[in-house]
Amino acid sequence: MEWWHWVVGGIVLILLELAIPAFFVIWFGLGALLVAGALSLTAQLLVWTLSSLAMTALWFGVFRPGRQTTRIGTAAGETIGEVGLLVSAVAPFERGRVRFQKPILGAEEWACMAETAIPAGQRVRVVSVEGSYVKVAKA
Repeated sequence: MEWWHWVVGGIVLILLELAIPAFFVIWFGLGALLVAGALSLTAQLLVWTLSSLAMTALWFGVFRPGRQTTRIGTAAGETIGEVGLLVSAVAPFERGRVRFQKPILGAEEWACMAETAIPAGQRVRVVSVEGSYVKVAKA
């Protein structure tokens, strides 16, 4: 194969990434562009295979952007003692809403419960994290 066949193939694979937005085909296209400089067909295939696999492994192992995951129920100890503003009133065995100035475990507003009735607009302190809601007390 001629060197320009690899260049054309690489460009086609990179353009194919526009139609298949998986951010996966691009690495094979870039590998094909690297192969354009190899001399023999065996060397070309070897360079293409190794470079494509290496770039794919680097993408998934090192450079892949972090996934957007919820952190509910993790690192609860860091949130204990945080102070927020009660958006909706809370009563014993009824849920209210509390808003924090900075996001706590990935969210600015949380469902909350309290052992005593607290009217809306009061400042509250996180006592514990109970799954999908926080337990609060008057600050």
